[in-house]
Amino acid sequence: MDFSRLRRIITRYCVGEENWVGNRTVHIGHKEPPSCAEAYMPQDYPDNRIVSSKYTFWNFIPKNLFEQFRRIANFYFLVIFLIQVSFLFTFEASGYEDWLRHKADCSLNECPVDVVEQGKVVRTQSHKLRVGDIVMVREDETFPCDLILLSSSRYDGTCFVTTTSLDGESSHKTYYAVPDTMAFRTEQEVDSLHATIECEQPQPDLYKFVGRVDIYKDKQEPVVRTLGAENLLLRGATLKNTGHIYAVAVYTGMETKMALNYQSKSQKRSAVEKSMNAFLVVYLCILISKALINTVLKYAWQWSPDRDEPWYNHRTEIERQRHMVIRAFTDFLAFMVLFNYIIPVSMYVTVEMQKFLGSYFIAWDEEMFDEELGQGAQVNTSDLNEELGQVEYVFTDKTGTLTENNMEFIECCVDGNVYIPHAICNGQILSAASSIDMIDSSPGGYRRVNLFFRALCLCHTVQVKEEETVESIKRGIHQGKSTSFYISSSPDEVALVEGMKRLGYTYLRLKDNYMEILNKDDEIERFELLHVLNFDSVRRRMSVIVRSSSGEYLLFCKGADSSIFPRVVSGKVEQVKARVEQNAVEGLRTLCVAYRRLSESEYLEASHRLTEAKIALQDREQRLAQTYDIIEREFVLLGATAVEDRLQEKAADTIESLHKAGMKVWVLTGDKMETAAATCYASKLFRRSTQILELTKKRTEEQSLHDVLFDLNRTVLRQRSISGYGLSRCLSVDCLDFGLIIDGATLSGVLKPSQDSAGHGNYREIFLEICRNCSAVLCCRMAPLQKAQIVKLIKSSKEHPITLAIGDGANDVSMILEAHVGIGIMGKEGRQAARNSDYAIPKFKHLKKMLLVHGHYYYIRIAELVQYFFYKNVCFIFPQFLYQFFCGFSQQPLYDTAYLTLYNISFTSLPILLYSLVEQHITMETLKREPSLYRDIAKNALLRWPAFLYWTCLGVFDAVIFFFGAYFLFDNTTFTSNGQMFGNWTFGTLVFTVLVFTVTLKLALDTHHWTWINHFVIWGSLLFYVIFSLLWGGIIWPFLNYQRMYYVFMQMLSSGPAWLSIILLITVSLLPDVIKKVLCRAVCPTATEVFTKTINTFSFFPSLITFFHSPVPYCGALHHLHAFSVLQQNEFLIGPQRRGRSRKRR
Repeated sequence: MDFSRLRRIITRYCVGEENWVGNRTVHIGHKEPPSCAEAYMPQDYPDNRIVSSKYTFWNFIPKNLFEQFRRIANFYFLVIFLIQVSFLFTFEASGYEDWLRHKADCSLNECPVDVVEQGKVVRTQSHKLRVGDIVMVREDETFPCDLILLSSSRYDGTCFVTTTSLDGESSHKTYYAVPDTMAFRTEQEVDSLHATIECEQPQPDLYKFVGRVDIYKDKQEPVVRTLGAENLLLRGATLKNTGHIYAVAVYTGMETKMALNYQSKSQKRSAVEKSMNAFLVVYLCILISKALINTVLKYAWQWSPDRDEPWYNHRTEIERQRHMVIRAFTDFLAFMVLFNYIIPVSMYVTVEMQKFLGSYFIAWDEEMFDEELGQGAQVNTSDLNEELGQVEYVFTDKTGTLTENNMEFIECCVDGNVYIPHAICNGQILSAASSIDMIDSSPGGYRRVNLFFRALCLCHTVQVKEEETVESIKRGIHQGKSTSFYISSSPDEVALVEGMKRLGYTYLRLKDNYMEILNKDDEIERFELLHVLNFDSVRRRMSVIVRSSSGEYLLFCKGADSSIFPRVVSGKVEQVKARVEQNAVEGLRTLCVAYRRLSESEYLEASHRLTEAKIALQDREQRLAQTYDIIEREFVLLGATAVEDRLQEKAADTIESLHKAGMKVWVLTGDKMETAAATCYASKLFRRSTQILELTKKRTEEQSLHDVLFDLNRTVLRQRSISGYGLSRCLSVDCLDFGLIIDGATLSGVLKPSQDSAGHGNYREIFLEICRNCSAVLCCRMAPLQKAQIVKLIKSSKEHPITLAIGDGANDVSMILEAHVGIGIMGKEGRQAARNSDYAIPKFKHLKKMLLVHGHYYYIRIAELVQYFFYKNVCFIFPQFLYQFFCGFSQQPLYDTAYLTLYNISFTSLPILLYSLVEQHITMETLKREPSLYRDIAKNALLRWPAFLYWTCLGVFDAVIFFFGAYFLFDNTTFTSNGQMFGNWTFGTLVFTVLVFTVTLKLALDTHHWTWINHFVIWGSLLFYVIFSLLWGGIIWPFLNYQRMYYVFMQMLSSGPAWLSIILLITVSLLPDVIKKVLCRAVCPTATEVFTKTINTFSFFPSLITFFHSPVPYCGALHHLHAFSVLQQNEFLIGPQRRGRSRKRR
């Protein structure tokens, strides 16, 4: 019996991951190794099936119910077995969405794949692939699983790949075949391969892979070759600029790196929804309290026998024998059902509708449509619309988000002399460059200039594509002819090579391991490419070793200034360094270029070291790093380059507006500190008056991290105590504020767990305290994981602020998923960020309107919706509670069944739904012009407990007015001409009529933005209630067993005192809210109210002065009446209340 599967499951899930992560052995073509090899143990690997869906047929109902019952309301609805289940819509939507995922999975798993079997190419389906299968992939096809490259159609054994769907980079990357198999050209040759691959177990790091391949030849000892990340083709990547490749599958299905990196988006919950849950708990307690109080009072009132069993209501024998506890519990449940309408069941349905319909306003916004991309804003989730109005921290990427991610070569500096394309070309100074320095005309200087240009033409990984159109590749420029295209994994390299072309040195191609360049004299120079020392983020440089046609060995190196200058032994260092610093301050991306001449012995030694390091089985990366460090030294400095990544349109205005709105903006980037800081100044993240605090590796090398943190903390606290006010008031340019710059290495020290937990906590708290007192923070040299850690750190701080993350690349996905609100930009680094975000926008500038306008409106609307629903349900049910004191606690309803059913469904639902969709308490232009108005709604201001208690108390007050007003006004009074008195149904109908009119007029008083549809819905709802009541009580309905409401409504309306009572009670009920609003606006107005009042004043007085100075009073009056009507439509005069005040002033 085969226990391999059971053993694998136990090892993986029971023993622990540290024991599971070992090695795997892959037999290429599923061939057993020869007898001389180790013992053959067949292993069971998963198939190539991909599963991205959340549910299965078996777990959908329990798992989705668990998600739904995280809402207390849904759990309550299930417990009391109500027919109304507000989560049904969400339940079905989740199922439908997961069904779509299943369809997408099936479509992906059934994609055709070419597999080499018995020397032939066989077409099969993707999910049938197994580890060890040899796969053939053609150009522009996507890799079906993780593959080790065996050979390609290119004679050098390389292939070019785009990994847009993995890391967002649209540029081409170069991968290399195994040296012993790179010569295979046919299916028969590949199928004859007898080899075994040993590699690490699956792990999610896209850039790390360690393995080896044992190639068996004629019963000899196997040839061992090492495998690294440069040999691994990842699932989801696309083959480019290569005819076809042969590769072997090593990771399949859910064990591929793409699947391991798949992070299912957790369901984010807004602060409004959390407030709704908290308020609902209070109302559940109120409901239980009401039922409990009525149950106790009922039995206290029925303690005497004449009340317990009156003469008109004798009990049956069964009722007398029932136990008192059972009777009490039954009565308690009856009261729960009677008062359950206090729980706003329909509120959750209305909120879902409001979010779903409201999200279309973002997609329909024409101002957020980008003509260049041909796309507008996208809403990937509508659950967080109101959260856009609560953002306190904005975390933004730099490249591609604040900047355009369109690299352009600006200049180069050689020995202190500056060269600009089309300004100084081939030694001739053009008229447009009179201020540029002259070229060094000395023979040595001329040679260094030519050597510098050759270095940039040779020290790169750029490939040339000879086609008219290439997808996602920046096109080259060659004498006005669009015949060749440069492709590279780095857009900076493409910009540098194109810059050299404009300066007269053109990189042509890499052919047969020779690099060809066309110099300024139109002569082709050939250099043999011997070794490439690839770029990495630790060294921050790359190098190539080439041999010229004269046999001279040259080592060219380019990299960051901090990694080049310490290795330079000669050259004009000071002049170049000054130019680099100047360019960095201007926001340009800078690189330094150096070279070294190698003797033949030095080259042979370097080549031997490189070869040994590359084939090392253990610690290969460390040995390569040591070898690079030995070779890359004793440089001669040639010069530096400057590449510009321009700031996006209106990026500075957007950041300035976010600052004024009270948000703190953090820039998280992988760029160097100087370049990132210059971008921050250009984008107005830092002002010239900002005092910069540095928390960088350079400073922590001079002092301990502990001392640096405490020094910075003392600095910000001292300044805050001197200034006497917080950061929120520091809006003027003259106010001293702080900006913090921190790098990734220092952040790791701050967040690094230590044995001293107290010290670890103190570091975090001190760092957070410093950040709280800084207006802006720049985090440079950040890894993608560190971006997410920063967001999580702020989220989990004691203030629990609402965070927003925005980026355009796959390296920003982690922080986008971590933040409360994630926004992706449809940029040039793929659509990974846009697909994983909650919202997607074309440009960074659109963030301003999304937050300051849409977010503001959404929060105002939904806050009013939530409070209004609780208010109107209190008004609805509290009279029912009071009525029990007058009916012997008999569970007699005050309202008719039809009114109970239709109150939340028909009579009062549409006005608040429309209000929550179209209300504008202030105009869009005003919100964009005055970002500080965003502060009025910050920190969930409209859904705090004081506001909730006010609405609840207002509902209780109105309910008391409804009930006791009707009770005392009609006590012992006849109302009809025949002397007939009102009965209990007439009394209940009167209370209900006052209730419907009051709650509807309350919403009308809160409405500022009136349109024809507002009038239609609000007054139409009241008219519908009247018409329904007339029909419901004016017709004998044959399907009803009772006709208790027959003629009740018409009888009530036929009474003059009833009309007077209705008007009086409505007025008294609305009066306290009106008085409260007037007093609040006079005593403690909000910033919005103050601004609107000021605008109204300035808009009114000029027309008033002109009116009194008009030479023809009658005509002038008509003219100014017309002008005033135009002013009423102005953006500053909004709402009927403000227009009414203006008329009174006239």
